[in-house]
Amino acid sequence: MHVSFISLAKPVLHGYFRSSCSWRVRIAFALKGVEYDQAPVNLIRDGGQQLTQEYKALNPMQQVPAVEIDGITLSQSLAVIQYIDETRPGPRLLPADPKKRAQVRMISDLIASGIQPLQNLYVIQKVGAEKMPWSQHFIDRGFQALEPILKQTAGKYCVGDEISMADICLVPQVYNAERFKVDVGQYPTIKRLNQALLEIEAFKVSHPSRQPDTPDDLRA
Repeated sequence: MHVSFISLAKPVLHGYFRSSCSWRVRIAFALKGVEYDQAPVNLIRDGGQQLTQEYKALNPMQQVPAVEIDGITLSQSLAVIQYIDETRPGPRLLPADPKKRAQVRMISDLIASGIQPLQNLYVIQKVGAEKMPWSQHFIDRGFQALEPILKQTAGKYCVGDEISMADICLVPQVYNAERFKVDVGQYPTIKRLNQALLEIEAFKVSHPSRQPDTPDDLRA
């Protein structure tokens, strides 16, 4: 049910072009056709702009994204996506069917809790010189679990034939896997779904290569 307190002001996404969590939110906004403003937070420059006191007041975890929307500030990408889904018209990002909805949440949580945090910037900075094998290990470990799950749940997309929050989580994670030189070909279902999703406009316009803060050498 869509509620009636939607603000006329555009949402503001505080994010980083290559942050997979920020990318998830960009995909959700694009799928829903929601116009929003971006306030880039450079995770590298000046020692990390997310570590400033100004940004800490916005998101005490000092991570991206943070989203100002309807008079509140939300962090944690899955919470943001579900809020967008519950308050904006357009295609559902979580299915109406309880079993499919649970599968979408399962896949989303597997990625957002079980894979991505182990190779985010803060963690690999702590790992240091071993960051590449560390990241490859944990991505492979997650994909080895995800592949058989998706074989059971997938149709055209991660759960059946409708795009969902699970797809929103999958594509940025595959992008990260490729950055860390993981052989995605080992996971044919993941590879097939990712290729299909990257043909969809919402995934194209939200891609890290097409953002306001994308460095010139990484632009599409």
